[in-house]
Amino acid sequence: MIKLQGMEFYAYHGHLPEERIIGRYFYVDVEVEAGIDKAIYTDNLKDTVNYQDIYNIVKREMAVPSHLLEYVAGRIVNSLKTELPTIRKVKVAIRKNNPPLGGKVECAEIQVIK
Repeated sequence: MIKLQGMEFYAYHGHLPEERIIGRYFYVDVEVEAGIDKAIYTDNLKDTVNYQDIYNIVKREMAVPSHLLEYVAGRIVNSLKTELPTIRKVKVAIRKNNPPLGGKVECAEIQVIK
């Protein structure tokens, strides 16, 4: 299992027009199950999934404004599995702090596991 936790991105996601104009910080956690067994013995990056590749894919997908976090997470999952074929399973969680819900809410979080 490989995890990247607390990745922070300023992005323009949300159903309300103001959210796509003003933007806000989002936090992303990614967990991947991948073929990393060989790297345990070889100490060679080519035998695992490079964290930088995961981060770059997440960053690219977070930069595309969307109405729904579910859609963003789905794109991240699909891109990770397509571009890094040794990945067997992916869990993506995206948090929006202080969502505009008319009351005090620390964050809204969605998770997609595929």
